[in-house]
Amino acid sequence: MRRAPHLFGARALPVLRRFARAQDGVTIIEFALILPGFLIMLLGALDVGHTLYMQSVVQGAVQKAARDGTLETSAGTNATSRDAIDAVVESQIKQLHNDAEVSVQRRFYRSFSQAAAAQAEPFTDSASGPNKNGVCDGGEPFVDNNNNGVWDADGGNAINAAGAGDNVVFTVTVSYPRLFPIDRLIGGHGTTHVVARTVLSNQPYGDQGTDGTPTVRYCS
Repeated sequence: MRRAPHLFGARALPVLRRFARAQDGVTIIEFALILPGFLIMLLGALDVGHTLYMQSVVQGAVQKAARDGTLETSAGTNATSRDAIDAVVESQIKQLHNDAEVSVQRRFYRSFSQAAAAQAEPFTDSASGPNKNGVCDGGEPFVDNNNNGVWDADGGNAINAAGAGDNVVFTVTVSYPRLFPIDRLIGGHGTTHVVARTVLSNQPYGDQGTDGTPTVRYCS
């Protein structure tokens, strides 16, 4: 009776050794451990690639639309031509993502240097205003450089006042659900925002206008 444990242990030892050397099923276990991370990396790479491609398409559409917009038939107050150009841009973008939201903005400046700087019109962020928030409000005085009657945070003016030789900043913003919302794993919202911008001068089809002498006004 005392030798039974010894005999059981002697018989079990080879079995334990074979179990320790066994490799059956190890590959599938390793694959199962690696697969989730691999899929996340793959989907993330595809999503980034799609975003880069969308950025390229949007930038190309912006360049084409901006060139078309500098023609005399599209510049200035010709809203119909501008709407037609915007429709073409939106159509090109939605071929890549039908749920994309496309926003088009045009602002014009008298010179290229003003367009490149896009500086706010000078104002006094006084204590008498609602707060010192870096925004002209609450009756704070500002210098209306372009004499359009309002304070412009980017120093630009509405496109309907643009004319010959003026420089137009054409901006397109696109928002759409991500192809694969992997960013939600790190607290994202599953939405991609792509912005493309360019500046071109209207054709010199006439004399360029002027803004006149800057006027001191007050923000409402």
